[in-house]
Amino acid sequence: MSQPQPPGVPADGWRASGVRVIPAGSLDSNTPQTPGMNRAAAIDFARVGAQKLWAGTVHIHAGAKTGAHHHGPLESVIYVVRGRARMRWGERLEFTAEAGPGDFIYVPPFVPHQEINASEGETLECVLVRSDNEAVVVNLDIEPAEPPEAVAWIDPIHKAPG
Repeated sequence: MSQPQPPGVPADGWRASGVRVIPAGSLDSNTPQTPGMNRAAAIDFARVGAQKLWAGTVHIHAGAKTGAHHHGPLESVIYVVRGRARMRWGERLEFTAEAGPGDFIYVPPFVPHQEINASEGETLECVLVRSDNEAVVVNLDIEPAEPPEAVAWIDPIHKAPG
């Protein structure tokens, strides 16, 4: 004897409306772009019905950099898979930090920023997640400050020994 479905369970019992696996070769590059990078969507409302997030990949060619941009009210998380990312941010891109494979980068809402591939010989490959299902990109015309100030992140929870 079958059990009645709890409230909220779709008629298909989650078969087609539950977990989705998006194969690597089926990402959608028809997303807002910033010069110098290639974004491709894996997860968004149109593709899987995501209500509160957008996820995809970013590739920046060796030695290349993006144009300055921000993502409006969205929070962004970048996970570096391969290569070396140099981030610049601020009203004049006056701050900089670098991240490598396994590192996460957090970009708060409305922060002007620029991604740079710090390697001259390797493509920078990242996974990107944003806090809404829309791919908001506002490209900016900024004259960067030179030289930028290097900023090291200090963990407010796990203090360095000593």
